[in-house]
Amino acid sequence: MGGGRTGRAGRRRPAAFWLILLLVWGAGAALAAEEPAEEEKEAGLAEPCGAEGWSQDVVPPGAAFVAAAASYRGPGNNDTRSNKALPILLWWSGSLFPHFPGDTERIDCPRGSCLVTRSRRVARHRRTKALIFYGTDFRAYEAPLPRLPHQTWALFHEESPMNNYLLSHPPGIQLFNYTATFRRESDYPLTLQWLPDVGYLRGPAVPLAEKEEWRRKGYGPVLYMQSHCDVPSDRDRYVRELMKYIQVDSYGKCLHNRELPSERLRDTSTATTEDAEFMTLIARYKFHLALENAICDDYMTEKLWRPMHLGAVPVYRGSPAVRDWMPNNLSIILIDDFDSPQELAKYLDFLDKNGEEYMKYLEYKNLGGIKNQFLLESLERREWGVNDMTLPNYLNGFECFICDRENTRVKVEQEHKKSHGKTPAPRPRIAQFKHMGCPMPTPGFGSVEDLSGGDSWKEMWLQDYWQSLDQGEALTAMIHRNESHQGRFWDYMHEIFLKRTRQH
Repeated sequence: MGGGRTGRAGRRRPAAFWLILLLVWGAGAALAAEEPAEEEKEAGLAEPCGAEGWSQDVVPPGAAFVAAAASYRGPGNNDTRSNKALPILLWWSGSLFPHFPGDTERIDCPRGSCLVTRSRRVARHRRTKALIFYGTDFRAYEAPLPRLPHQTWALFHEESPMNNYLLSHPPGIQLFNYTATFRRESDYPLTLQWLPDVGYLRGPAVPLAEKEEWRRKGYGPVLYMQSHCDVPSDRDRYVRELMKYIQVDSYGKCLHNRELPSERLRDTSTATTEDAEFMTLIARYKFHLALENAICDDYMTEKLWRPMHLGAVPVYRGSPAVRDWMPNNLSIILIDDFDSPQELAKYLDFLDKNGEEYMKYLEYKNLGGIKNQFLLESLERREWGVNDMTLPNYLNGFECFICDRENTRVKVEQEHKKSHGKTPAPRPRIAQFKHMGCPMPTPGFGSVEDLSGGDSWKEMWLQDYWQSLDQGEALTAMIHRNESHQGRFWDYMHEIFLKRTRQH
């Protein structure tokens, strides 16, 4: 999956995320297409409102548009308006709709209530104030056009930058008014989505003596476990070079050199969960190569947090700002602190042979060992839970964030209109580059100039990155010109191509 691409696999999401969607999809699959309910007709929402030209969700829209459903409905408020008077938020990416069993729900958020739905037949309704898009599924050539002036666009994207590089260019991210991404600068940050709580970091490590015994059995000091090869971070190129200087046990499909101890662990679905046998294997290693599939500030996944939980010191490349989130000043080893894979290998070998120095990297697990107040305060402030069904999930949280701001916007617009312009109109809110802003992919080892003309990574990811910029510019131009026909997208892309050709 990805913007402007098909067939690209996305990363695994936290277990709570899948549990939420499993309930949603399971309920939705049982629904049959129905005529609009009487409540829908009375509220004036039964007509398609001009959305008939857009592709529909896999799950057909349900009937009870203004009915209540048994799902999380927000923290509550004193809003006495009927459903017919509420702003509507449309989950354009309907597969993420976090309510069940229906297609529509009333949510009661701190500043006011809204109706949320995945039924695209209300896409152009006057009360539909916001469209919510999932970044992995957002494709410039499928965006709903024309863009209506009374609607805001909201982006939810907790996944890898590689899933949609359009969002890392100003013309792409600035299509949106509200954002929920892994970046701390986004409107509704999801940075610590893979860290359940501070106790997760304090999980006990395997004793050093047991790790030493594992080494004496012929296992390497370093573990590598990847089956998603050819990614933007080009991690395999670096690890391949590192392997020349230190033993790295690679169990996945990428750079595979050692078999997993049991057949069940060779099943990818087992090896991507916190399966007890799988976790035990990881914990026995002194070091875990934790290289994200893409490089971007604050993009940190289970590749970082899981080995920290288990006490296998991460040898990390991913978020350049990762130190901001670490429990203390000596808990991970950063690949980019070393001039070369050979220099890194020398340091790992030194720690492997000096247990006292190695154990300093695990002192954060001791009582009082977590010194980073920024990390502790960020976890304390977080309103949603990770794998904790007693707390709201981040989908519901982002819904209420949008609902509150849309209710405020509607109120300011009404006051502006009543005052005949004496009261200022609401200021437009545009997402900033730093809400995503991931850099151009670079080779995992060496420079672009060193790569051959037919290098598969170079052909795939550099082309993808720059084509995404063109797609963002094309869609922005279409919106500015009030285009209504999606089919013209490729005409705009051709215009941009010709312009770039003349410039060069």
